[in-house]
Amino acid sequence: QLQLVESGGGLVQPGGSLRLSCTASGFTLNYYTIGWFRQAPGKEREGISCISGAGSGSRTNYAASVKGRFTISRDNAENTVYLQMNSLQPEDTGVYYCAANGFGSYCPRDGMDYWGKGTLVTVSS
Repeated sequence: QLQLVESGGGLVQPGGSLRLSCTASGFTLNYYTIGWFRQAPGKEREGISCISGAGSGSRTNYAASVKGRFTISRDNAENTVYLQMNSLQPEDTGVYYCAANGFGSYCPRDGMDYWGKGTLVTVSS
């Protein structure tokens, strides 16, 4: 069974850091384009970071709101994609999801093939 599981969310103070993990079972993440998305309360799910598959050069990109603060990376041995989040702010609060795209090198919200169930990040003092 193909599955993605996110972990690493929690409560953090403004200015703090968290590292989210997205671990796959049933398939090899290295061959997929992986995206991180978040959904803030009352808002639509938005894409925040994407890393293309190894065959597409593992290119990364970021939403303007997180660029310079968040870093996406992949550990092939662990079959896991990480999202390092620094300088967190209250507006970063939301449920964070990872998703996999098996047929392209981008992360369209409505075009991802597999989704995890999400992990909650709360940034508050």
